[in-house]
Amino acid sequence: MSMKGTLDVGDPRIWWREALEQLAATVVLLRPEHIAAVYGLAPIHKDPFDRMLIAQATVERLALVSGDAEIARYASEGLRVAG
Repeated sequence: MSMKGTLDVGDPRIWWREALEQLAATVVLLRPEHIAAVYGLAPIHKDPFDRMLIAQATVERLALVSGDAEIARYASEGLRVAG
């Protein structure tokens, strides 16, 4: 979103570090299981980055927070979506 100009976060490198600290969040590292899960996804969403987020959330059994209606369509494949 920052690159599209719709989200102003200042310097994303600083924002990312501060956001992780403030939320006490951890980063989900990319694993081979996530890559494999991308290939099992229905071809609903065309954005490869979003598809990877969907795969990661599904494999890790995490909820994905998004306002993207295309992402919500993956709920039938086991993805929990909040948005």
